[in-house]
Amino acid sequence: MKMTMNKYVITIVLMVAAMTSCEDFLSKGNPNAIDAPSYFKTENDLETYANGFLQTMIPTAESVATGDDKSDYMAWRGEWQYLTDNYDADDQSGWSVGSWEDLRNINYFLANFRQAEVSEEVLAHYEGVARFWRAYFYWNKVKTFGAVPFYDSLIDESDKEALYKGRDSREFVMQKVLEDINYACEHCLYDEKLAVNSVRITKNIALAMKARICLYEGTFRKYHAFDPSTGQPWTKDESRNYLRECISACEALMGSGLYGLHKSDDKASQYRELFISERVHTDEVIWARVYNTALNVTHTLNNTFTNMQYGSLSLTKQFVNTYLNLDGSRFTDKEGYDKVPFTSEFAGRDLRLAQSVRHPGYTRKNESGKTVNYAPDFVYCVTGYHPIKWVIDDASLDKNTSPCGTCIPIIRYAEVLLDYAEAKAELGEMDAEVWNRTIRPLRERAGVSGDMPTSADPYMQQYFLDTVTDMYVLEVRRERGVELLLEDLRYDDVMRWSMGKLFEQPWYGIYVGELGKTYDLDGNGKDDVCFVEQKPSSGKAGVTYIEVGTENLLTGGTQGYLNCYVNMIRKWDDKKYVRPIPTSAINDNPALGQNPGW
Repeated sequence: MKMTMNKYVITIVLMVAAMTSCEDFLSKGNPNAIDAPSYFKTENDLETYANGFLQTMIPTAESVATGDDKSDYMAWRGEWQYLTDNYDADDQSGWSVGSWEDLRNINYFLANFRQAEVSEEVLAHYEGVARFWRAYFYWNKVKTFGAVPFYDSLIDESDKEALYKGRDSREFVMQKVLEDINYACEHCLYDEKLAVNSVRITKNIALAMKARICLYEGTFRKYHAFDPSTGQPWTKDESRNYLRECISACEALMGSGLYGLHKSDDKASQYRELFISERVHTDEVIWARVYNTALNVTHTLNNTFTNMQYGSLSLTKQFVNTYLNLDGSRFTDKEGYDKVPFTSEFAGRDLRLAQSVRHPGYTRKNESGKTVNYAPDFVYCVTGYHPIKWVIDDASLDKNTSPCGTCIPIIRYAEVLLDYAEAKAELGEMDAEVWNRTIRPLRERAGVSGDMPTSADPYMQQYFLDTVTDMYVLEVRRERGVELLLEDLRYDDVMRWSMGKLFEQPWYGIYVGELGKTYDLDGNGKDDVCFVEQKPSSGKAGVTYIEVGTENLLTGGTQGYLNCYVNMIRKWDDKKYVRPIPTSAINDNPALGQNPGW
């Protein structure tokens, strides 16, 4: 790895954030060549530079909404090259010189920002902002590669020893991440000006990120006996310490009184409102990315979830089965649950299910502006469980040229509640008080009884390959999957739970009672889908004929679950809990070494 650290001049593209205006924040941009001795003078200078981190490092709409494409509950048409035996280490992204540019910008700022003539409180805030981003940067590097070289200061081009040093241990780097995020939690400010639209880094965003990071590392170390960067046992058991740090961050947010679960008059839509709104619901959203069609700051998520070229994201039947009934009972405890047709399985279920996938009775505007029923599009969604969580109900926005201005929650208060509940459950400290503060309100918002379980769910045990028996851990995992669906957290969850084998499981879709029978899947009283071995030359008007028998089969031959992409190779190997260091990087710097097994 070779990083050029210019001590004096750094070029960044900055998004200048006015304190009170979302429009100013989105519209003002100015490429700057910054000369530190003359630049860092005022608070505005610090703000301008720090807001540049937002432009380059904040997650995009696409990365949040589609980050779960490679996860256990998602069948997709994209290539799972990472799960094949011929994965090429040089195909791994994330280690190029450009990928370290953000770190250079952060360390440059930290080396120079105290020249500004402002109060110590303001200086400490902006140091906290920069250290937040460094913690975020290195946590993502650790998740990807494990051990990485840690740099907390600028490196001169002539300092070959620093430029070509080996990797620091995962344990060392994560301790530095914890130091940085703790500083941000302690020193970043929170006020109305900073909190506009939940975008700029504040104390509360730092606390929420700390909870996410510490839950990840605490459970990763609990469920992985060995450091995948070394193949050796951890030098010290820090799992419980990280979980305690997670709990402390959650308690600070839960006790602040600033956040709750977003609610509206209609329980059947209030959950989804968080994801298809053009304004940030700051009652729940702690961190967000703001878009605005008037300023041409947009995304194309409608197109992503309707156009097959983006991988055709399709939820699996196994996952859909985890949604509870409204009375709190388990769907999978019902006799014959495995043969419930698509047309019936939404009735009496957790209201988040119908707010997350197309279902009988789901309507949206067609391109002519008329509101009509929409069935699952099997050209896009092979399993029949077609995601709608992020999709505006207007087909005119489905083109890749059609802009969407809905804002994107990155961290919600719901996640904080789940982080707290999981850390408590993993420490054996789940009780009625914890349950009633966390899982109960989440379920009750979705219309589900919030009563505590009395036994472990055998279906959930089987889902997680009989690796977990604790009923509270299982229920928290169920709730986490349902509540945080398609929010770019599930892949990390699978990694930290040491559940890579889930990636090998078959991808099941809806239950099909018989071939050749037409079904009304959109609930408008007219049949619209028929599954056949071969499409007829002429068929029933208004019916889409779906062929099964080659890549997509039925588990019982002529009836059963859709079994999708059966010819796609998906093979897990535990070395894949970390990615390989690219061969090109090792050739430049042999001291980096390679992760075990690669």
